[in-house]
Amino acid sequence: MKRPYLEVTFRKGKPLAAYLHLPRANGAKATRSDVRERGLVVDFTADGEPFGVEITAPALVELDALNDLLHDLHVHEVEPADLAPLRAA
Repeated sequence: MKRPYLEVTFRKGKPLAAYLHLPRANGAKATRSDVRERGLVVDFTADGEPFGVEITAPALVELDALNDLLHDLHVHEVEPADLAPLRAA
């Protein structure tokens, strides 16, 4: 996978949580998590590589804040369309 992709969990038509899968090696596993601001939790591999971003409060996530985090992690930023499922319901 070369770009991040978003997986959203809905309940009663509203986004309950989401997970932004980040580019990673095949077979990589998340081994630790780091809680960040605005309901974001970054998962890392044992080697310290970013694995994914849990979005525990989809209504609070802002594109700029998420992209700032991805920039800090040295990961490709997302486009507004990538977060569209969070705004759809």
